[in-house]
Amino acid sequence: MGKYLIGFVVFMGILITFGNRGLVDSCTMKERLDALKTDNGEIAEQNRELKRTILLLRSDLPYLEMVARNELGMVNEGDLVYRFTK
Repeated sequence: MGKYLIGFVVFMGILITFGNRGLVDSCTMKERLDALKTDNGEIAEQNRELKRTILLLRSDLPYLEMVARNELGMVNEGDLVYRFTK
């Protein structure tokens, strides 16, 4: 009878440690949750930056002109454009 009880306790210990939703699985899920929270924070910061940029593009004409000149290569009427050849 004692052998069966010890075997049962060992079996239950193995299930609690390594089974589905056991201690090992819980530790793995906690690490994954921490990584997802970090990623979520980074994405939230990127969203805040994009919202700031959208507001600037909608309301700040000098910023809009700077973006048009730097990223789109646009020039204002009356600007002198220099082209250098190799």
